[in-house]
Amino acid sequence: MDEMDHRLIAALRHDARRSLSDLAAILDLSRATVRARMARLKERGEIVGFSVVTRADVMHDPVRGLMMIEIEGRGAERITRQLSSMPELRAVHSTNGRWDVIVEIGTETLEGFDGVLSRIRKLDGVVASETSLLLKTKKSG
Repeated sequence: MDEMDHRLIAALRHDARRSLSDLAAILDLSRATVRARMARLKERGEIVGFSVVTRADVMHDPVRGLMMIEIEGRGAERITRQLSSMPELRAVHSTNGRWDVIVEIGTETLEGFDGVLSRIRKLDGVVASETSLLLKTKKSG
């Protein structure tokens, strides 16, 4: 990736819905060049997708935590799909340590948080978990 690719990605991180014309103007490139660079970045796997950030995603969740999950056998892909569909999960991370997956959870209440933990623990193939509540965050994003 060159400097222009980094600038393009930075512009997309700020607003991934920007039109090719807007991106071209910001980067002082032609629309065709921006389109070609985006296609190349996608093909090479530098850009793996685009996402939507909702108001709920940026609002402060009063109750937040991390749950480390151990998965039995070869069920990681299936369980990761199930986890990714849960609206209370802010992120789902695969890991290389003792735990197979770490999820970031955000809810309005402790009762809601407990409900999420219960749903995750009941997933077929989840064999162990450990959860830590996040008490204070000094820096985010």
